[in-house]
Amino acid sequence: MSWWSDEAEPDEPYGDYDESQIRSRPNPKANRPRTKRRPDHADSVTGMITGVDRGRYSVLVAAGVPESADPERQVTAARARELTKTSIVTGDRVQLVGDTSGDAGSLARIVSIDDRTTLLRRSADDSDRVERVIVANADQMLIVVAAANPEPRVRLVDRYLVAAYDAGLQPLLCVTKTDLADPSEFLAHFAALDVPTFLSAQGAEPVEAIGRALVGHETVFVGHSGVGKSTLINALVPEADRATGHVNVVTGRGRHTSSSTVSLRLDTPKGNGWVIDTPGVRSFGLGHVTPEGILKGFRELEEVMRGCPRGCTHLSDAPNCALDEAIRSGALDVTGAGRVESLRRLLEDRD
Repeated sequence: MSWWSDEAEPDEPYGDYDESQIRSRPNPKANRPRTKRRPDHADSVTGMITGVDRGRYSVLVAAGVPESADPERQVTAARARELTKTSIVTGDRVQLVGDTSGDAGSLARIVSIDDRTTLLRRSADDSDRVERVIVANADQMLIVVAAANPEPRVRLVDRYLVAAYDAGLQPLLCVTKTDLADPSEFLAHFAALDVPTFLSAQGAEPVEAIGRALVGHETVFVGHSGVGKSTLINALVPEADRATGHVNVVTGRGRHTSSSTVSLRLDTPKGNGWVIDTPGVRSFGLGHVTPEGILKGFRELEEVMRGCPRGCTHLSDAPNCALDEAIRSGALDVTGAGRVESLRRLLEDRD
């Protein structure tokens, strides 16, 4: 009988053996005890994320650190394995190790993220509680909206304002294409908020005035596709060379030209700042914002809402809501009533 038979004879080789006769090759990696000790990366350098592209991060090292002997340079980096599930976005301050020379073909490694001062987020829609981080450490938001082509959307600007106040950003407003339409009626909706406002026409962009407001700040630009955001950024930062598009005459919609969020240095005679360009959006979900956070975007209604009963939801079916009484009595004009309607719509969409 052959040795591979089910009933091997004792006098044949391989016919009778036990486990003690089997030799196994040791695996030193598998048998090595794991350690919780991690390198402290004492030799790491600090950098600022200026752009993200398919898993590679553009990092500006020694930015704004005049006392550092390290020369300012642009470095390409990848994230460390332990940061695989951590979101790294434009504006983040990070610690780098590895090849931080910035030479062609070099690649550094991001090993940690510094604490963030602010975080601008949005969700896919109001029912989505999963937040999408847009930018970190910005302190201002410039909302760009066109007076016409495409038509200004009051509700979208309301969402931007809520997101700005919720994130701790100071909002600014710029209305472009004022040579095509008068923006007075649109701006009346936000007059009570005392938001700094700039008017821009084709070939007459308020570059100097906006530049003064951006000096010393990190300002994120947001706006609907086709409103002229990239054109405005090119006027402020000529070397940016951001792609510009056009508005479809049939649909009235703009074409996406900015595909990623990028930080650009702003240099003016009065000082420097950072301009953060973001892709144009047609919706801005607030699913991650609490009802209290939504109320921050309607600060002109705070005084009226103090007269509401405790626990008032401020919705249209809320009993004895002071907002309804203010509308009935004329304490809130037509514009104020429109702001109440916008607030309630956001609260209902959130619910």
